[in-house]
Parts: sequence; structure tokens; C-alpha cells
Amino acid sequence: MVKTISSLQNPFIKQLVQLKEKSKLRRQTGVFIIEGKRELSLAIKSNYTIETLYYFADLFSASEAAALEPYGIDVIEVTKAVYEKIAHRETTEGVIAVAKTKDLSLKNLNITTKTPLILVAEAPEKPGNIGALLRTADAANIDAVIIANPLTDLYNPNIIRSSVGGLFTVPIATGTSEEVIAYLKQHNIAIYSAILQESVDYDSIDFKNASALVVGTESTGLSPIWRVASTTNIQIPMEGKIDSMNVSVAAGILIFEAKRQRKSH
Repeated sequence: MVKTISSLQNPFIKQLVQLKEKSKLRRQTGVFIIEGKRELSLAIKSNYTIETLYYFADLFSASEAAALEPYGIDVIEVTKAVYEKIAHRETTEGVIAVAKTKDLSLKNLNITTKTPLILVAEAPEKPGNIGALLRTADAANIDAVIIANPLTDLYNPNIIRSSVGGLFTVPIATGTSEEVIAYLKQHNIAIYSAILQESVDYDSIDFKNASALVVGTESTGLSPIWRVASTTNIQIPMEGKIDSMNVSVAAGILIFEAKRQRKSH
């Protein structure tokens, strides 16, 4: 018998709204919100533990909900008013789940390839940029994304939405810049920092060995520690009047140059 919630004052519904908005509560409870069929499917495939699923029957059928019960998920039907209260997106698919967060420490990053290609992004703040970085990483099927000095909770609903579920498809870890540099050096991964000073054009580098492509923010770039730690500093030549480009675009250029080289290897 599927439970139904129709009251906006229900404590579970109130907590869902809070989880959506407050990163502190997500950290304290160790759970976060997943919205949408594709995102939910990708999370399940990536071994995320789904605790509860809330669905609006006009958009997500009872049979679709029942198909998830074998995963040990508590399935609850909600009314239209409740669903509109908890939904993050205007165009949505009638399903919202509560899932357990994972420990994204570097020690849990499992890289099995001998010549990994890793993207490191230092202190990206805008959820849209982080989502775009994860989508690019997924498109290129790189080995990992590492966020150094994270400023934004990676389980923010806007990151999940803008990554179109890429948060679940790419191995991801976080740490301080110092920790990330130590990790890369320990694993003999060359560091290519996107910095203008003392740099060479990105397409003059051989990325076929184990490589980390490191990008900073558009406003401040990378912190000085990356220039010191870098194997080689790289730049994307600018031919226009503006001297910076969106971080996800820059990362895409670097990643796909590395992929091109590896394809022809």
C-alpha cells in the first residue's frame, strides 16, 4: 500500500524544502535531493543509496514508482499542491528522491587507468559553471574531476540540474589545493596549470601521459601555489579584445585537445 501525503505542513515535506535550500542541513543529515527521471536513474546506476521517493501520479506513474521498490526505496505519492511545493524545476517529471551523500574525499577517488586524464577546478563558485564542467567531463569520459578549495556544496540542486546528472557519472573528489597537489604528485600525474605567466600554448604539450588539467576562476585565476607546483603552465591564446573566457569553455578546449592526442596515439 503506497503512502500518500497531501498536507503542505507534513514534517517530511517541510524538511524536503529545507534540504533543497540549505547546504548546512544537507551536511548535517548526509542526504540531498534528486529531481528528474534521468538524474534518478544515473544516481542508482552510480550506487547512490536512495532512501525515499516522492512522486506525483499525473507525471510519474504508479507502475514506475512500484518498479523502484525492489531497491528498498520508501515510495510515497504526493498531491499536486505538495509536489509544486517541493519541486525545484518548473518543467519537471513528477519525481523527487532523497538520497545519501557520498564522502568525496580524495582518499575515496578510485582511478584505475595507468595514464589518467583529470580535470582540476579550483574554487568554482557558480553552480552553472560547475554543472557545465561536469557535463564536459562526462562528454569526454575523463577519469575524474577534482574540485580544489570548494566554495559550493556539490549536492546543491542547481549543480545536479545544470550537470544533467553528470555529478553521478564522473568520479569526483574535493580537497584543498595543497591536498590535491600532494595527491597528483603522489600518483605521478603531471600538472598543467592554466596560467598566463611563464606559460606555453596548450596545443604544444603532450597530454598522452597521466595528466591533470587545472583551471581557476575567470575573475582571479589560479592561486600562486599552482604555478609553483605546475609541471608546465599552459595558456589558450586569445585573439580578441577580452582576455578571459568562461571556465567551462576553457576546460572543454583543454580536455578535448588531450582526447584528440590520445585518439591519434
